[in-house]
Amino acid sequence: MSAENITRLEVNEKEIVLIGTAHVSKQSAEQVKEVIEAEKPDSICVELDEQRYQSIVNRNKWKDMDIFKVIKQKKATLLLMNLIISSYQKRMGSQFGVQPGQEMIQGIQSAKETDANLVLADRDIQITFARIWHGVGFWGKMKLFFQMIYSFFYNEDISEEELEKLKSQDMLDAMLNDLTVYFPKLKVPLIDERDQYLSQKIKDAPGEKVVAVLGAAHVPGVKKQIEKEHDLSRLSERPKKSKAPAIIAWSIPILILAVIAYTFYANPSVGLQQSISWLLWNGSFSALGTAIALGHPLAVLTAFVAAPITSLYPLVAAGWFAGIVQAYMRRPSVSDFETLNEDVYSVKGFWGNKVTRILLTVVLANLGSTLGTMIGGADVVRLFIENL
Repeated sequence: MSAENITRLEVNEKEIVLIGTAHVSKQSAEQVKEVIEAEKPDSICVELDEQRYQSIVNRNKWKDMDIFKVIKQKKATLLLMNLIISSYQKRMGSQFGVQPGQEMIQGIQSAKETDANLVLADRDIQITFARIWHGVGFWGKMKLFFQMIYSFFYNEDISEEELEKLKSQDMLDAMLNDLTVYFPKLKVPLIDERDQYLSQKIKDAPGEKVVAVLGAAHVPGVKKQIEKEHDLSRLSERPKKSKAPAIIAWSIPILILAVIAYTFYANPSVGLQQSISWLLWNGSFSALGTAIALGHPLAVLTAFVAAPITSLYPLVAAGWFAGIVQAYMRRPSVSDFETLNEDVYSVKGFWGNKVTRILLTVVLANLGSTLGTMIGGADVVRLFIENL
C-alpha cells in the first residue's frame, strides 16, 4: 500500500489522518496497523455503526436472535439483505485470504492496544437503508432486491486489477453502484449523507490527533465536508412516510372488491370468474415464492390461502403467515444460528440453513403475493370491461 492512500488534514487545530482502504484487501489491514503504530493517535475512527461493530465483536449474536420477533417487526427483508451483503463480502475476502472488514477489525484492535478512543463514525445502517428505501419507489425496491440477489449468485473470481478498482468503492456502494444509473438520488443517502456524517464524527473525535479508517470512496467526500458543520440528528432521521403508498394500498383492494361486487350483482357467473381469478393468481404466485424458498408444504399452503386475503388488507402480509408456519414446522436449532455466518457463504448453505430459509419464505411469499395482486387485479378489471 502506498502513501497515496493516506490523507492528512488540519481541522480546528486538530491533526486528522484518513486511511483510504479496500474492504477485502490484506494490504489495507496491514497499513492500518502500521499507520496507527506510527501516529499514536488519541482517537481512532472506524467506518462502522453500532450494529456492524457488534457483529464483529460478538460473533455469537445470532444465537440470541428471535426469528418470530424479526418477522413480526417486519425486519425480515432488512436482515436478509444484510446477510446477502455478508455473503458477498465473505466470498470476495476468501479469494484474497482476508477476513472481510479486516481493516476495521484491525482499527478496533489497535485502539485497544494503544489505549486510543474508539469512535464508531458511520451512520446506523438501518437508517441508511430506510433512506435508500424511501427514495427508490416500488420498482426501485424490486430492482434493488434483485440486484443484491444477483450479486449473491454471481460467483466469478475477481482479478487483482478489479480489486484495485474496489479500493475506490465502499462494499455496499459497489453492490448498489449500478442502481445509481437508474436512480441518481440513491447517491445522496448512500454516499453524500454518509460523507457528511463521517466527517462530523471524525472532526468531533476527542484528542488532538485522529486516525480514521474509511473505505476509499468516502475520502474525497470527507475531505470536502469536514470543514463544514453537519447536523447529525437531521442525518439520522428516518424519512417520514408518504401517505401515497397507504392510499394506493387501500385503494386497490377497495376497487377490486367494488368491481367484483358490482359484477356479481350484474352477472353472477362473471363475478364468480373474477373471484376465482383473484384467488388463483394471488395464491399461486405467493405459494410459488414460498416453494422457491424451499418452504415446508404447510407454509406453501398457508401462502396460497393467505395471499388473496392479505392482499385485500394491507396491514398484514402473506409472507408473515408463511414465515411463521415455516418457523414452527422447521424451527431453527442452536446449530443453525451458530453456523449462520458460514452458511451464507454458499447458495447451498443459504437455502439449507433454517434461519435463512425462513427469511426467504417471508420475502419471496410477499413478492409473489405482490405480483399476484397486479396480475389478478388486472384480470378482474379485464373481465369487468369485457362483460360491461
